[in-house]
Amino acid sequence: MLVIVFRSRLSDDVAGYEAMAEEMLETARTMPGYVDFKSYRADDGERVSIALWENEESLTPWREHVRHRLAQRFGRERWYEFYDVQVAEVIRSRRFERS
Repeated sequence: MLVIVFRSRLSDDVAGYEAMAEEMLETARTMPGYVDFKSYRADDGERVSIALWENEESLTPWREHVRHRLAQRFGRERWYEFYDVQVAEVIRSRRFERS
């Protein structure tokens, strides 16, 4: 399992951002290997998104998806003040859930 941590801060020019973000999430959910996605916003405006993918092979088509590439370009050109992406492999995982 891969964990992708995407930290970012939006710029003042966010026209079209929400629609593209929705489209990207809907698209990712249809792709083989997609597991989950969550996004959080801190009080200072920084955003942290966590995506889970089964493996590197399933992540590659997403990374190279034509609309995702376009979204990345728009992000660099206008939507983000900054972003930082980290991709990590899960070494160990445990889960507890109260019944």
